[in-house]
Amino acid sequence: MADSSLSVAAFPRLARAALALSQRHSRVVVVAMLALLHVAAVRGVADSGARALLLAHFGLLLLWQPFVRGEHQVTALQAILIAAAAGAMALRLDWWLLAFWVVVLTGLMGGKIYAQHARWQRRYFFLVFVYLLALLAILILPEIAPRREITAEVHDLASWLLPAMFVVMLLLPTESEPPEAPQVIDFFYSIFLMLVLGMVVLGSFTFMTLGRTSYLDALTSTVLLIGVTVFVLGLAWNPRTGYAGLNVFFSRYLFSIGMPLEQWLYTLAELSQMETRPERYLTESVAALSRLPWVSGVSWRTAQASGDAGTASNHAVEFENSDLSLAIYSRYRTSPALHWHLHLLGQLLGEFYLAKLREQKLQQQSYLQAVHETGARMTHDVKNLLQSLNTLCAVAEREDQGPELQTLVRRQLPLIAQRLSATMDKLQRPQADDEHFIEAGAWWEALVRQYQGQRVEFESDSPKPCARIPKALFDSVADNLLHNALGKRKADPGIRVRAALRKAGDEVELRVADSGRAVPPEIAGALLRAPITSGGGLGIGLFQAARQAGSLGYALALTTNRDGEVEFVLRRAPG
Repeated sequence: MADSSLSVAAFPRLARAALALSQRHSRVVVVAMLALLHVAAVRGVADSGARALLLAHFGLLLLWQPFVRGEHQVTALQAILIAAAAGAMALRLDWWLLAFWVVVLTGLMGGKIYAQHARWQRRYFFLVFVYLLALLAILILPEIAPRREITAEVHDLASWLLPAMFVVMLLLPTESEPPEAPQVIDFFYSIFLMLVLGMVVLGSFTFMTLGRTSYLDALTSTVLLIGVTVFVLGLAWNPRTGYAGLNVFFSRYLFSIGMPLEQWLYTLAELSQMETRPERYLTESVAALSRLPWVSGVSWRTAQASGDAGTASNHAVEFENSDLSLAIYSRYRTSPALHWHLHLLGQLLGEFYLAKLREQKLQQQSYLQAVHETGARMTHDVKNLLQSLNTLCAVAEREDQGPELQTLVRRQLPLIAQRLSATMDKLQRPQADDEHFIEAGAWWEALVRQYQGQRVEFESDSPKPCARIPKALFDSVADNLLHNALGKRKADPGIRVRAALRKAGDEVELRVADSGRAVPPEIAGALLRAPITSGGGLGIGLFQAARQAGSLGYALALTTNRDGEVEFVLRRAPG
């Protein structure tokens, strides 16, 4: 009893050891499997020892098999199928069953040829494939052919020469995969090879029966006929003449589920135009995706929210990127084509969602940039207003206050209040377009009154009343240029400051000049193009004024820059 319990307990360990050995030495297992099959075929199906050898051959196949990983637990259905196959080999074995088994095994080995990338691995499986074909054609098929035409000498010669291929298999260089790597097989080519071999067997027997031909003639004729047929199908599959072949129609059939895909893509693009919120867009797109005929449900999760639509199933295709996790549940078991389609749907939805997130971030950045630029421009406007107030305060502090001072205050304070109110409106609406236009003559008169008493020389060509200018732009540019020029005059009281409004066709241009020192070359190169650092305050204000002028179709330029003559011009941009 102790020995029995010990053997039962040791069986799982022996099984795991056998699996590990088969993974490390798969070539030895395959050669041993083929050797047992060869001995069984030579001894014949009526021999009881041959049936026992086939059971051992089947066991080695289970250790090597490329369908299920060896460490996986065998299900009840798999156990029933294995027991049925073993029982058929042990109880109902005949030459037809053996031929069918060799055809299946030949198809599996042939499918391994196309799945290998290493050169010697492909040669190894090709050699196994050739051996199985020889075994089938020389030792098995003659036993079930309508007439037995393979002589005993040929049979015995093949029985002894074919095993020599086992030695070549073992001596081929090894380029094996890691032990933990699963076996890979191309089922399409395997099924194709099985069908071709079935046609060869049945076609040969048909030629022998109907045409009264020999086995070798029938086998040769069948192989040639099938070869010509496959060659013609290959040409029709890919004509290489500029015309579409059967591969186009076959691909169109495989991807016939593309019509719902195209409808969903149209819905995806339509939602992209209608919905701007990323989470809402994702919810609507997932709901549309769940209504596809082969999708039962969808679940999604982002950093901010999660949701689902439809019902979950056991067949899920998952997609995940940096911002979205998506699981698409299929109503059916996912074939490779359907799995590819569902994964493509998830990838498309993920890309659209990322585009929506980037669009939202871009809108936020644009808004913040507009706030920043508007704040920078308004800061200079407020600074200019503060300088105007300081001028009024300086005038009000003089002792000789008379009616002229009261008139100046009454005239300037409402103007300053109006400009301050406009500045506050711009701060509250940073992205609003300022389209307030004013007659050039009225604006010029207001500018002259604003800088009255500050020794600014004003000149005008009396522009036409119909000439209209953007008030905010001309106010900002005039204030920046005049205050910069007046600031230079504080350091050098002898500097003259001039402002002129000149005709330029149907438009007008503003010119502000001073007789101070020229702008240094290192500053003049970046002036009006980028914020600069300068001790006199030039830089950010003129940069913002130049950007504002460009947005309204005007251009601000430093036209003259030399000692004694520094002039800026604001005019309508050409074109």
